[in-house]
Amino acid sequence: MSLSSTIFRVLPASLLAGLLAGSAAAATYTVDASHSRVGFSVSHMTVSKVRGEFGTMSGTVEWDAKNVAATKVDAKVGVASVDTRDAKRDEHLRGADFFDAVPFPEMTFKSKSVKDISATSFSLVGDLTIRGVTKEVTLKVNTISPDIKDPWGGVKAGTSATTVINRKDWGLTYNATLDSGGLVIGDEVTIELDIELAKK
Repeated sequence: MSLSSTIFRVLPASLLAGLLAGSAAAATYTVDASHSRVGFSVSHMTVSKVRGEFGTMSGTVEWDAKNVAATKVDAKVGVASVDTRDAKRDEHLRGADFFDAVPFPEMTFKSKSVKDISATSFSLVGDLTIRGVTKEVTLKVNTISPDIKDPWGGVKAGTSATTVINRKDWGLTYNATLDSGGLVIGDEVTIELDIELAKK
């Protein structure tokens, strides 16, 4: 009798199931940038919101629907691709008052753990780096969809996610004061992701 078969005979069923689940290889996906969106919104003069998005992104996702806790994400966004439908404002956002895109061309997210798993969502904890500053954030992620085959033979999946951050935590402190005493730009930024994934 082999050593492996002996081990399987003596291990408790619950522990054996956990080992087998952990050993199953998760599928690897890449972000399909042409069908994905990294968007954000922030309060403007306390009366409305400015919305924008980034056009350049890349990333990988390791996903196994039977082992959601093992999910891993590594993503990058090119900050110079910011688009708020106002060229002058976008140029300001690329500059030193905000993203400082020349010395810090990318913001990155690297996952660390998964929690609050349900049938429809989970929380993904990871490090978000902007302007060289790294802070932990938690994304509320809708469960990644089942795979589908596209008309060209590729395999796709999709998901969406949201989080809210305080931009000052990453050194984005620029602001201006209204005559009424309020601030032009809100501190809280809502991040909204709509991501299509291509299976490797």
